[in-house]
Amino acid sequence: MATAFPYTVASPPPEQTLPHNVEAEAALLGALMIDNRLMEDVQLKLRPDHFYESLHGRIYEAIIRMVDKNMIANPVTLRPLFDADSQMRELGGPGYLAQLTGSGAALIGARDFAAQIYDLALLRALIGVGRDMVETAFDTSESVDPKGQIEEAETALYKVAEEGGEQGSVKTFAQATRMAVETAERALQSGGHLSGITTGLDSVNSKMGGLHRSDLIILAGRPGMGKTSLATNIAFNAAMRLVRDRNDGIEDAKSVGAAVAFFSLEMSSDQLATRILSEQSGISSENLRMGKISQQDFRNLARAAAELENLPLYIDDTPGLTIAALRTRARRLKRQRGINLIVVDYLQLLQGSGKASDGNRVQEISEISRGLKTLAKELHLPVIALSQLSRAVESRENKRPMLSDLRESGSIEQDADMVWFVYREEYYINFAKPKEASAGEGDSLASVAEFEDWQRKMADAHGKAELVIAKQRHGATGTVTLKFESKITRFSDLADESFRSLEE
Repeated sequence: MATAFPYTVASPPPEQTLPHNVEAEAALLGALMIDNRLMEDVQLKLRPDHFYESLHGRIYEAIIRMVDKNMIANPVTLRPLFDADSQMRELGGPGYLAQLTGSGAALIGARDFAAQIYDLALLRALIGVGRDMVETAFDTSESVDPKGQIEEAETALYKVAEEGGEQGSVKTFAQATRMAVETAERALQSGGHLSGITTGLDSVNSKMGGLHRSDLIILAGRPGMGKTSLATNIAFNAAMRLVRDRNDGIEDAKSVGAAVAFFSLEMSSDQLATRILSEQSGISSENLRMGKISQQDFRNLARAAAELENLPLYIDDTPGLTIAALRTRARRLKRQRGINLIVVDYLQLLQGSGKASDGNRVQEISEISRGLKTLAKELHLPVIALSQLSRAVESRENKRPMLSDLRESGSIEQDADMVWFVYREEYYINFAKPKEASAGEGDSLASVAEFEDWQRKMADAHGKAELVIAKQRHGATGTVTLKFESKITRFSDLADESFRSLEE
C-alpha cells in the first residue's frame, strides 16, 4: 500500500485586509507630540515604515528629525512640513495634527501602542513572504528548483525575524555616517584601538583593527603550517573576551569579543576541544590523547575544563555540509545563540548546490566563496574560512605563499576582503636537515659547516611563525611574526614582533 503524501494543497484564502491598527498609530503620534521624551523609548525599535498608514509614517519621521535636532515637535512646529501634503488635505489639512493630540490618555499606553504597531508590521512582512512563497511555488514557467525556493524563503523569513521586516537594506548617508562614527568610537574606547572583533593577538589586531563585520577572511596555508591551530586560537580568544567583558558588566554589543560558531568539516568536536584544553592547561595534545599525564596534569586539565564550561563557542562537526546547509545552521545560531563570528574549516570541504557547478570544481568553489561572503554581509559578522594551497608552493625555492597559490584562486581571492597565509620556516628547515657530521677522521669539513649552518637557521626559526597579510581592503599588506608552541598548538605575540610591509 502506497504511503500518502504528507502535505495537502490548500486553496488560496479569500482576500483579506492586512493586519493594522490605525487608531493605535494615531494615538502614539499624539502622545509623541505631547511628550517628545517618549521618543527615547520608541525610536530604537519603531521605524516609519512600520506604520500601516503612510501619512502616519511621514509624521513619525518628521517628529524623529525634529527631536534629533533638539527642536520641539508639536502640531505647531510640524505644520509647515505638511501644508502641501495632499493626503493631509484629504483629512482636513494640518489641523489633523492637532486632532491627534486631542486625547492625553494616550500618554499612558504609548509604549504598548508602539509594541503593537511593531508586531502588526512584522505580521504584514510575514504575510508578504508567505505570498511570495506561494506565488513562486505555483509558477512553473521557470526552471523548477524547490530547494532553491526553500533557501530563498528561509532567507526572507530570517530577515523578518532579525530586522523587523525591513524591506531591503537601503540606508541614507546619515545612517551610514552614524555607523562609521560608532565604529570609530568603539575603537577609541576598546583601549586596544579595535573597531572589530579581537583575534586575541595584539600584533595582528594592531595591523587591521580586529575582525570587521561583513568581512570574509581567507586563512590559507600548506598542511603542517598550523592554520587550524590559528583559527582555533582566534575563535577561543574572541569567545573568552566576550565572557570577560560580560563579567565586567560590558554589554555584548559593546564588547570586542564574540560568541563563535566553528564549522569543522575536517576535525571532530572533541578533537578541537582537546586542542583548546591542551593550550589552556599547558599539556601537549599528544599526551592528552595517549593518557601520558600525571595527577597534577589531570587536575590542571579538570580546572581548565571547568573554567571553559560556559564558553560561547559552538562547534558543528557535521561532515559534507553544503553551502546552503551551512547558511541555514549559521542563521539559526545567530538567532538562538547570538553568534558574531563564524569559522569554517575548511572551504574546499564544503559542497555547492550541485546544480550550479555541474561537476565543474572551479564553478563550485566560486559558488561557495560567494555564498560565504553573502553570509558575512547578511548576518553582519566576520567569516574566517580556511583554505588549502596548491602544491606549487613546494616546487619553489622560496616557499612563502602568494595569492596565486590559492587553489581555484580566482573567485576566492576576488570574494575575500582579507587573505592571510600562515608560514613556518622551521617546518621546511627541519625537513632539509643534513646528515649530522663531526670534524673527526673521514668526515668532510664542508659537511660539518653545512650542519652547523642548518643548526643556526633552525635556532633562528624555532618557535616562530609568519602571518602574511597578502590582501586587505582596510589597510596595508605585510607580515606579522608570531610565536608558535607546537606541543600545545598555541599562537601568541612575539616580544620582538615587527611588521614587514610586502612592498619592502
